[in-house]
Amino acid sequence: MKVDQIFIDQAAGLSTAEVSDALDYFGLPGSAPGIRPIAGPRKLCGPAFTVRFAPVDTAKPGTVGDYLDDIPAGAVAVLDNAGRIDCTVWGGIMSRLAARRGLGGTVVNGVCRDTAEADEAGYPLYAAGRFMRTGKDRVQVDAIGEPVTLAGVRVCAGDFVIADLDGVVVVPAARTEEVLRRALSMQAVEQRIVAAALDGMTLSDARRQFGYHTLQRKPG
Repeated sequence: MKVDQIFIDQAAGLSTAEVSDALDYFGLPGSAPGIRPIAGPRKLCGPAFTVRFAPVDTAKPGTVGDYLDDIPAGAVAVLDNAGRIDCTVWGGIMSRLAARRGLGGTVVNGVCRDTAEADEAGYPLYAAGRFMRTGKDRVQVDAIGEPVTLAGVRVCAGDFVIADLDGVVVVPAARTEEVLRRALSMQAVEQRIVAAALDGMTLSDARRQFGYHTLQRKPG
């Protein structure tokens, strides 16, 4: 499903917590544990461009890839290095070029390096951690544009990725619009609860009046 750009712009104001609650409402997975902000702006959102890595094939060695040339502006590179923490698949060259080309950011199922360069470039980078050792001659690109795994979450090309200080959530492409609409609705309810409490209502009464405790539960 192609999501209207205006709606994507509105969704950029959502937090991962709000989107996670909306995923719960629809009974969908999508919250990626352990993936956190590493460098650059602490917010990203956009459609996923997926790359999967595998251990280097000594009989037919490949490379860590030049796929960056194929990623459209606004897309989020989602790199699956099988959660490895002993070698990296994203570094300073990639961050600088990705920032110049207008990518939405990068999320790594594994670790990354040269994070100071991502900071300098103002490029959003999320991963399980930092580590300096190269992935060259250790891993190679195995697939591009195919389903990958991000901390146990299945990610397909075109799925909607949102990340902030609390981590990363992934929304299936076919469910993006309804999930984001639900998240926006829940955000509005929580804002009304805060406004009522600030205006003098007790928190318990405000939560009860606006149905806070069942916001993430789908009726029936």
